Amino acid sequence: MTEPIPRVLATPAALALIERLRQQHGEILFYQSHGCCAGSAPMCFTVQELALNQDDRQLGEVAGVPVYASAAQCDYLAGLQMTLDVAPGDSGSFGLEDGSGQHFTARFRLWADDELPRRMPITPARPAPGGG
Repeated sequence: MTEPIPRVLATPAALALIERLRQQHGEILFYQSHGCCAGSAPMCFTVQELALNQDDRQLGEVAGVPVYASAAQCDYLAGLQMTLDVAPGDSGSFGLEDGSGQHFTARFRLWADDELPRRMPITPARPAPGGG
């Protein structure tokens, strides 16, 4: 049987920043924003900072850190593989990386036809008790 293909990958630079943030803040997660003040960007939060709700989905995980998005955003992202990366400069967002001199970015690519049946599933998020 063939291994499932992850929907979310991370560059070595992103993995290094993720590890630094985990050491500083403990358990973290990503939420793929889809507009408003942050634009369309991956945002990093502690698990206590962001209450997931029934409309959120888990796209995947990188380095043991879950990556979430809204159900509507997942409909769009279902046809794309995401790679988390970092770029220089602060984003001015609410993410944990703000002030580090770096910010997370996402690159996307279309799935090849032969990859489609092997994609990892998008799963419902597990909202915190009493959350959203």
